[in-house]
Amino acid sequence: MEVQEQILETIKQYDRIIIHRHQRPDPDALGSQVGLAEILRASFPKKEIYQVGGPVEGLNFLAEMQPVEDALYEHALVIVTDTANSPRVSDARYATGDKLIKIDHHPNDEPYGDLVWVNTKASSCSEIIADFCFQFPEELTMNKEAARLLYGGIVGDTGRFLYPATTPHTMQTAAKLMSFGFDVTKLNRDLDQKPMSVAKLSGYVYQNIQVDENGAGKVMLPQEVLSEYHVVDSETAAVVSLPGSIDEVLAWAIFVQQPEGYYRVRLRSKGPVINELAKRHHGGGHPLASGANAKDLAEVEEIYQEIQQLCKAYVG
Repeated sequence: MEVQEQILETIKQYDRIIIHRHQRPDPDALGSQVGLAEILRASFPKKEIYQVGGPVEGLNFLAEMQPVEDALYEHALVIVTDTANSPRVSDARYATGDKLIKIDHHPNDEPYGDLVWVNTKASSCSEIIADFCFQFPEELTMNKEAARLLYGGIVGDTGRFLYPATTPHTMQTAAKLMSFGFDVTKLNRDLDQKPMSVAKLSGYVYQNIQVDENGAGKVMLPQEVLSEYHVVDSETAAVVSLPGSIDEVLAWAIFVQQPEGYYRVRLRSKGPVINELAKRHHGGGHPLASGANAKDLAEVEEIYQEIQQLCKAYVG
């Protein structure tokens, strides 16, 4: 029996299902989590279906979370989407259910859960959830709201179909989701909107990026800059892709200083594989999109030197 069939059979066995995703959610985290919740509500109206996690951080136009009492986890099936490592799951109660399923598209470095479905070839976890629904048309029901959420997740994780993980199947899935009649133009516009503070920070990123002769880029966002532009850490996600539009940039890191003093490192690449670098610095992710952490400026410089070496080797 394929894992998809095992997951469907397990879903059928439980009257209560609680769905989690990762901390600091992006559109794919919310799209896959709540898209799955909407599919299950439409397919099994007698089941209790909950979506759980911390703040959605500016993505409330996609979905909101629901309060769930601790007691509801007893005899419940828990599903976690779009989360490679268990410490990143939003709301630690995910581990207190009766059974746990992991559905993800990141490298399976930590195969937590009783059932694990990981497809690293998928553009997004939202694409995986859409595939799951369409694989069992007689038992699972797609509706307009689920389609809107899953489309938003795919658009978010592919950078509007720009990134290499976008495949013909991704485009076919997006087109199929569009056919359910949600307002695609409004959703695309909502995903693209940014506050003036982030728009001004974008200018700062372009003005202050450091790039070496092999295309290794570096942007520092210390606390004083975040304060000056009235931007919080979660909003810096909107500027991570900006260096990729510069011809001379091949791979880059944006170092965002946290209030505690350490740096959150957002890594992106147009070619050199960066997720192994990320793993060496308390992080991980996709080959061309990863995250890491630097405890101080010395580790910041160490990470940038590693990016420089990767770019130098890549250009030959």
